[in-house]
Amino acid sequence: MKSSAQNVALYQLSYSQLKTYLIAAAFIVGNIALPQLCHLMPQGGLIFLPIYFFTLVAAYKYGFTVGLTTAVLSPLVNSALFGMPPAAALPIILIKSVTLAVAAAWIARKTSKVTLLTVALAVIAYQLIGSLAEWAMTGSIEKASQDIVLGWPGCLIQIVGGYLVLRYLLRK
Repeated sequence: MKSSAQNVALYQLSYSQLKTYLIAAAFIVGNIALPQLCHLMPQGGLIFLPIYFFTLVAAYKYGFTVGLTTAVLSPLVNSALFGMPPAAALPIILIKSVTLAVAAAWIARKTSKVTLLTVALAVIAYQLIGSLAEWAMTGSIEKASQDIVLGWPGCLIQIVGGYLVLRYLLRK
């Protein structure tokens, strides 16, 4: 029987490598397509938090450089092309997205494992830090806790779905 934890083949790509941009572009496309699907449902973006899914996978599997590129460009491109997220929401989404990239890359590097727990830690870290930042920026605990109150299905999808996608990528 296979262990539930698998070693992660970590990649430490640099900005001088074409591979960094090609891999990041693939994840950015995912972070553009998935929100478009989720926004077909009323409040789908608020419930499923789709803009973060491929950032989690990119940073966990391919490291900080790919993760950060995905984290920053995904919301900016989505906003420019589709108006979602709205420009007013970009600062907090960028904070959360970058925090997710940092947390996922750091946890993957420190543990060299993909487990439900390690993926959950990355999601919990960005949600807590991002919610605190949003609270500080808006002064509203209700607004700051929206990703947790409304977005708990998205957090669960990130954890379980992220884990499953990462496990799949490990076989490649």
